[in-house]
Amino acid sequence: MRRRLSSSGVALIAALAAPVSMFAQSETGSEGALFLLLPTGAQAVGMGQAMVAAPPGSEAIWWNPSALARQQKRELAIHHSKTLAGVGDALSFVVPSRRYGTAAISLNILNIGEQQVTDEQGQPIGVILPRDLVFAGTYAARFGSRFSAGFNYKVVQFRVDCSGQCASVGTLASTSGAADVGAQYQLPVRTPLTLGLALRNFGSRLNSGGAGKGEPLPTQLELGALYRLTFIDRYLKDTEVRAAGSFIDSRGFGGKSLRAGADVIYQSTVHFRAGYVGEDDRADASASLGFGLESGRFVFDFARTFGGLAADDGQRPTYLSLRYLF
Repeated sequence: MRRRLSSSGVALIAALAAPVSMFAQSETGSEGALFLLLPTGAQAVGMGQAMVAAPPGSEAIWWNPSALARQQKRELAIHHSKTLAGVGDALSFVVPSRRYGTAAISLNILNIGEQQVTDEQGQPIGVILPRDLVFAGTYAARFGSRFSAGFNYKVVQFRVDCSGQCASVGTLASTSGAADVGAQYQLPVRTPLTLGLALRNFGSRLNSGGAGKGEPLPTQLELGALYRLTFIDRYLKDTEVRAAGSFIDSRGFGGKSLRAGADVIYQSTVHFRAGYVGEDDRADASASLGFGLESGRFVFDFARTFGGLAADDGQRPTYLSLRYLF
Protein backbone atom coordinates (compact mmCIF):
# COMPACT_ATOMS: atom_id res chain seq x y z
CA MET A 1 0.00 0.00 0.00
CA ARG A 2 1.41 3.34 -0.97
CA ARG A 3 1.71 5.70 1.98
CA ARG A 4 1.90 9.44 2.26
CA LEU A 5 2.71 12.00 4.94
CA SER A 6 -0.40 13.79 6.20
CA SER A 7 -0.99 17.53 6.00
CA SER A 8 0.48 17.84 9.48
CA GLY A 9 3.82 17.71 7.70
CA VAL A 10 3.17 21.32 6.79
CA ALA A 11 3.01 22.08 10.51
CA LEU A 12 6.34 20.32 10.96
CA ILE A 13 7.98 22.51 8.35
CA ALA A 14 6.50 25.59 10.00
CA ALA A 15 7.80 24.46 13.38
CA LEU A 16 11.27 23.88 12.02
CA ALA A 17 11.23 27.37 10.54
CA ALA A 18 9.81 28.99 13.67
CA PRO A 19 13.16 29.92 15.26
CA VAL A 20 14.02 31.88 12.12
CA SER A 21 10.89 33.97 12.31
CA MET A 22 11.04 34.40 16.06
CA PHE A 23 14.43 36.02 16.10
CA ALA A 24 14.77 37.83 12.78
CA GLN A 25 14.29 37.82 9.07
CA SER A 26 17.34 37.48 6.85
CA GLU A 27 18.09 37.65 3.17
CA THR A 28 20.78 34.99 3.40
CA GLY A 29 18.75 32.18 4.95
CA SER A 30 21.69 29.77 5.00
CA GLU A 31 22.32 28.92 8.63
CA GLY A 32 21.53 25.52 10.10
CA ALA A 33 20.75 24.64 13.73
CA LEU A 34 18.73 27.80 14.26
CA PHE A 35 17.34 26.29 17.46
CA LEU A 36 20.66 27.35 18.99
CA LEU A 37 19.30 30.91 18.95
CA LEU A 38 16.39 30.02 21.22
CA PRO A 39 16.91 31.37 24.76
CA THR A 40 17.47 28.97 27.65
CA GLY A 41 16.61 29.79 31.27
CA ALA A 42 13.96 31.88 33.00
CA GLN A 43 16.47 34.28 34.57
CA ALA A 44 17.88 35.26 31.19
CA VAL A 45 14.49 35.62 29.54
CA GLY A 46 13.15 37.72 32.42
CA MET A 47 16.05 40.15 31.99
CA GLY A 48 15.65 40.52 28.25
CA GLN A 49 18.41 37.96 27.56
CA ALA A 50 21.08 40.49 28.59
CA MET A 51 23.09 37.90 30.52
CA VAL A 52 26.58 37.96 29.03
CA ALA A 53 27.96 39.82 32.09
CA ALA A 54 25.70 38.23 34.74
CA PRO A 55 26.27 35.27 37.10
CA PRO A 56 23.09 33.21 36.46
CA GLY A 57 24.26 29.82 37.71
CA SER A 58 23.84 26.94 35.25
CA GLU A 59 22.10 29.22 32.74
CA ALA A 60 25.57 30.67 32.08
CA ILE A 61 26.34 27.55 30.03
CA TRP A 62 24.09 28.87 27.26
CA TRP A 63 25.04 32.57 27.52
CA ASN A 64 28.61 32.99 28.74
CA PRO A 65 30.40 29.92 30.16
CA SER A 66 32.96 32.08 31.96
CA ALA A 67 30.32 33.04 34.56
CA LEU A 68 30.48 29.49 35.96
CA ALA A 69 33.92 30.33 37.34
CA ARG A 70 32.11 32.34 40.05
CA GLN A 71 29.91 29.40 41.02
CA GLN A 72 30.43 28.36 44.65
CA LYS A 73 28.05 25.40 45.02
CA ARG A 74 27.29 22.30 43.02
CA GLU A 75 24.09 22.59 41.07
CA LEU A 76 21.48 20.35 39.47
CA ALA A 77 19.07 22.25 37.25
CA ILE A 78 16.31 21.89 34.71
CA HIS A 79 15.29 24.75 32.45
CA HIS A 80 11.92 24.23 30.77
CA SER A 81 10.37 26.27 27.96
CA LYS A 82 7.19 26.18 25.92
CA THR A 83 7.25 28.30 22.78
CA LEU A 84 5.96 28.37 19.23
CA ALA A 85 9.07 26.42 18.21
CA GLY A 86 8.32 23.51 20.58
CA VAL A 87 8.89 22.26 24.12
CA GLY A 88 12.44 22.53 25.43
CA ASP A 89 14.20 21.03 28.43
CA ALA A 90 17.82 21.70 29.39
CA LEU A 91 19.38 19.55 32.14
CA SER A 92 22.63 20.65 33.76
CA PHE A 93 25.04 19.44 36.45
CA VAL A 94 27.66 21.92 37.67
CA VAL A 95 30.65 21.04 39.88
CA PRO A 96 32.84 23.94 41.11
CA SER A 97 36.31 23.55 42.61
CA ARG A 98 38.35 26.30 44.26
CA ARG A 99 41.54 24.74 42.98
CA TYR A 100 40.66 23.39 39.54
CA GLY A 101 37.89 25.66 38.29
CA THR A 102 34.32 24.71 37.43
CA ALA A 103 33.12 21.90 35.16
CA ALA A 104 29.61 21.13 33.92
CA ILE A 105 27.75 18.75 31.64
CA SER A 106 24.40 19.53 30.01
CA LEU A 107 21.77 18.14 27.68
CA ASN A 108 19.35 20.45 25.88
CA ILE A 109 16.39 18.92 24.02
CA LEU A 110 13.83 20.71 21.84
CA ASN A 111 10.81 18.57 20.99
CA ILE A 112 9.18 20.12 17.95
CA GLY A 113 6.07 17.93 18.27
CA GLU A 114 4.83 14.56 17.08
CA GLN A 115 3.49 14.33 13.53
CA GLN A 116 1.27 11.57 12.20
CA VAL A 117 1.96 9.46 9.13
CA THR A 118 -1.26 8.43 7.35
CA ASP A 119 -2.19 6.09 4.52
CA GLU A 120 -4.22 6.99 1.43
CA GLN A 121 -7.43 6.75 3.44
CA GLY A 122 -6.14 9.20 6.01
CA GLN A 123 -5.74 6.56 8.71
CA PRO A 124 -2.76 7.01 11.07
CA ILE A 125 -0.12 4.34 10.59
CA GLY A 126 2.89 5.90 12.28
CA VAL A 127 4.34 8.81 14.20
CA ILE A 128 7.42 10.88 13.45
CA LEU A 129 9.23 12.77 16.19
CA PRO A 130 11.58 15.61 15.15
CA ARG A 131 14.00 16.82 17.82
CA ASP A 132 16.98 19.11 18.23
CA LEU A 133 19.62 18.10 20.77
CA VAL A 134 22.72 19.70 22.24
CA PHE A 135 25.21 17.84 24.46
CA ALA A 136 27.54 20.34 26.17
CA GLY A 137 30.68 20.05 28.22
CA THR A 138 31.84 23.22 30.02
CA TYR A 139 34.94 24.40 31.82
CA ALA A 140 35.53 27.81 33.43
CA ALA A 141 38.26 29.26 35.65
CA ARG A 142 39.19 32.49 37.39
CA PHE A 143 42.46 34.30 36.78
CA GLY A 144 43.08 36.58 39.69
CA SER A 145 40.17 38.13 41.57
CA ARG A 146 38.49 39.92 38.66
CA PHE A 147 38.92 38.02 35.40
CA SER A 148 37.30 34.73 34.40
CA ALA A 149 37.16 32.73 31.18
CA GLY A 150 35.14 29.74 30.03
CA PHE A 151 34.66 27.31 27.16
CA ASN A 152 31.87 25.05 25.88
CA TYR A 153 32.20 22.16 23.49
CA LYS A 154 28.83 21.16 22.07
CA VAL A 155 27.65 18.21 20.04
CA VAL A 156 24.67 19.50 18.03
CA GLN A 157 22.22 17.07 16.48
CA PHE A 158 19.08 17.42 14.39
CA ARG A 159 17.16 14.14 14.20
CA VAL A 160 13.84 12.76 13.03
CA ASP A 161 12.75 9.41 14.51
CA CYS A 162 9.72 7.38 13.48
CA SER A 163 7.63 4.61 15.02
CA GLY A 164 5.03 2.45 13.28
CA GLN A 165 4.91 1.94 9.51
CA CYS A 166 7.53 4.42 8.41
CA ALA A 167 9.00 2.89 5.25
CA SER A 168 7.88 5.85 3.13
CA VAL A 169 9.10 8.45 5.60
CA GLY A 170 12.44 7.24 6.89
CA THR A 171 14.55 8.74 9.65
CA LEU A 172 17.28 11.36 9.80
CA ALA A 173 20.14 12.17 12.14
CA SER A 174 22.67 14.91 11.40
CA THR A 175 25.43 15.78 13.88
CA SER A 176 27.91 18.64 14.11
CA GLY A 177 30.39 20.06 16.58
CA ALA A 178 30.24 23.60 17.94
CA ALA A 179 31.94 25.70 20.59
CA ASP A 180 31.44 28.79 22.74
CA VAL A 181 34.06 30.94 24.45
CA GLY A 182 33.50 33.76 26.89
CA ALA A 183 35.10 36.07 29.41
CA GLN A 184 34.03 38.37 32.24
CA TYR A 185 35.87 41.15 34.04
CA GLN A 186 34.79 42.68 37.35
CA LEU A 187 35.89 46.22 37.95
CA PRO A 188 37.10 47.29 41.43
CA VAL A 189 34.60 47.16 44.30
CA ARG A 190 33.97 50.89 44.26
CA THR A 191 32.72 50.50 40.70
CA PRO A 192 30.15 47.65 40.83
CA LEU A 193 30.39 46.93 37.12
CA THR A 194 31.02 43.64 35.33
CA LEU A 195 31.87 43.43 31.63
CA GLY A 196 31.15 40.37 29.53
CA LEU A 197 32.12 39.02 26.11
CA ALA A 198 30.98 35.78 24.43
CA LEU A 199 31.36 34.16 21.03
CA ARG A 200 28.76 31.42 20.60
CA ASN A 201 27.97 28.64 18.12
CA PHE A 202 31.06 28.56 15.96
CA GLY A 203 32.03 25.26 14.41
CA SER A 204 31.42 22.87 11.54
CA ARG A 205 28.36 22.83 9.29
CA LEU A 206 25.12 20.98 10.05
CA ASN A 207 22.93 19.25 7.48
CA SER A 208 19.54 20.06 9.04
CA GLY A 209 17.53 19.53 5.87
CA GLY A 210 18.71 16.06 4.87
CA ALA A 211 19.74 17.27 1.40
CA GLY A 212 23.39 16.34 1.82
CA LYS A 213 24.59 19.95 1.99
CA GLY A 214 25.76 21.33 5.29
CA GLU A 215 24.85 24.81 6.46
CA PRO A 216 26.91 27.10 8.74
CA LEU A 217 25.91 27.44 12.36
CA PRO A 218 24.33 30.72 13.56
CA THR A 219 27.41 32.26 15.18
CA GLN A 220 26.80 35.11 17.64
CA LEU A 221 29.10 37.71 19.16
CA GLU A 222 27.81 39.44 22.29
CA LEU A 223 29.22 42.32 24.34
CA GLY A 224 27.56 43.57 27.51
CA ALA A 225 27.70 44.89 31.05
CA LEU A 226 26.01 44.39 34.41
CA TYR A 227 25.84 47.29 36.88
CA ARG A 228 24.63 47.38 40.48
CA LEU A 229 22.75 50.61 41.24
CA THR A 230 24.33 51.45 44.58
CA PHE A 231 22.37 54.68 45.15
CA ILE A 232 19.26 52.53 45.74
CA ASP A 233 20.75 51.54 49.11
CA ARG A 234 20.05 55.04 50.43
CA TYR A 235 16.31 54.74 49.84
CA LEU A 236 15.39 51.06 50.05
CA LYS A 237 16.71 48.74 52.74
CA ASP A 238 17.36 45.09 51.97
CA THR A 239 16.88 45.82 48.27
CA GLU A 240 19.40 45.50 45.45
CA VAL A 241 18.89 46.56 41.84
CA ARG A 242 20.98 45.31 38.94
CA ALA A 243 20.77 46.67 35.40
CA ALA A 244 22.16 44.87 32.36
CA GLY A 245 22.57 45.61 28.69
CA SER A 246 24.21 43.94 25.71
CA PHE A 247 24.77 44.18 21.98
CA ILE A 248 24.57 41.08 19.78
CA ASP A 249 25.75 40.55 16.22
CA SER A 250 24.45 37.31 14.70
CA ARG A 251 25.90 36.00 11.45
CA GLY A 252 23.18 35.88 8.79
CA PHE A 253 20.07 35.24 10.83
CA GLY A 254 19.29 37.70 13.59
CA GLY A 255 21.44 40.57 12.39
CA LYS A 256 22.18 43.05 15.15
CA SER A 257 20.13 43.56 18.30
CA LEU A 258 20.18 45.39 21.62
CA ARG A 259 19.02 43.80 24.85
CA ALA A 260 18.35 45.34 28.24
CA GLY A 261 17.04 44.14 31.58
CA ALA A 262 16.78 44.80 35.31
CA ASP A 263 16.63 42.59 38.38
CA VAL A 264 15.20 43.92 41.66
CA ILE A 265 16.26 41.68 44.55
CA TYR A 266 14.60 41.87 47.97
CA GLN A 267 16.43 40.38 50.97
CA SER A 268 18.54 38.27 48.60
CA THR A 269 15.50 36.02 48.23
CA VAL A 270 12.83 37.48 45.94
CA HIS A 271 13.52 38.65 42.38
CA PHE A 272 11.40 40.85 40.12
CA ARG A 273 12.73 41.09 36.57
CA ALA A 274 11.91 42.97 33.38
CA GLY A 275 13.61 43.14 30.02
CA TYR A 276 13.42 44.15 26.40
CA VAL A 277 14.86 42.69 23.19
CA GLY A 278 15.15 45.15 20.30
CA GLU A 279 15.68 43.56 16.89
CA ASP A 280 16.53 45.08 13.50
CA ASP A 281 12.98 44.19 12.51
CA ARG A 282 10.78 45.99 15.04
CA ALA A 283 8.01 43.42 14.49
CA ASP A 284 10.20 40.86 16.24
CA ALA A 285 11.00 43.07 19.26
CA SER A 286 9.63 41.80 22.55
CA ALA A 287 9.37 42.63 26.25
CA SER A 288 9.60 40.21 29.16
CA LEU A 289 8.70 39.88 32.82
CA GLY A 290 10.13 37.45 35.35
CA PHE A 291 9.93 36.34 38.96
CA GLY A 292 12.38 34.40 41.11
CA LEU A 293 12.38 32.89 44.58
CA GLU A 294 15.24 31.39 46.59
CA SER A 295 14.29 29.07 49.43
CA GLY A 296 17.03 27.12 51.14
CA ARG A 297 18.84 25.07 48.51
CA PHE A 298 16.14 25.55 45.90
CA VAL A 299 15.91 28.38 43.37
CA PHE A 300 12.77 28.83 41.26
CA ASP A 301 12.47 31.23 38.31
CA PHE A 302 9.60 32.02 35.96
CA ALA A 303 9.42 34.30 32.90
CA ARG A 304 7.17 35.23 30.00
CA THR A 305 7.73 37.24 26.86
CA PHE A 306 5.31 39.63 25.20
CA GLY A 307 5.32 40.77 21.58
CA GLY A 308 6.91 39.41 18.43
CA LEU A 309 5.75 36.47 16.33
CA ALA A 310 4.59 34.33 19.25
CA ALA A 311 2.25 37.03 20.53
CA ASP A 312 0.83 37.53 17.05
CA ASP A 313 0.10 33.80 16.99
CA GLY A 314 -1.73 34.07 20.32
CA GLN A 315 0.88 32.10 22.27
CA ARG A 316 3.08 33.70 24.91
CA PRO A 317 6.34 31.80 25.44
CA THR A 318 6.74 30.52 29.00
CA TYR A 319 9.99 29.64 30.78
CA LEU A 320 10.52 27.79 34.08
CA SER A 321 13.79 27.00 35.84
CA LEU A 322 14.37 24.89 38.93
CA ARG A 323 17.83 24.75 40.47
CA TYR A 324 19.10 22.72 43.42
CA LEU A 325 22.29 23.96 45.08
CA PHE A 326 24.32 21.73 47.40
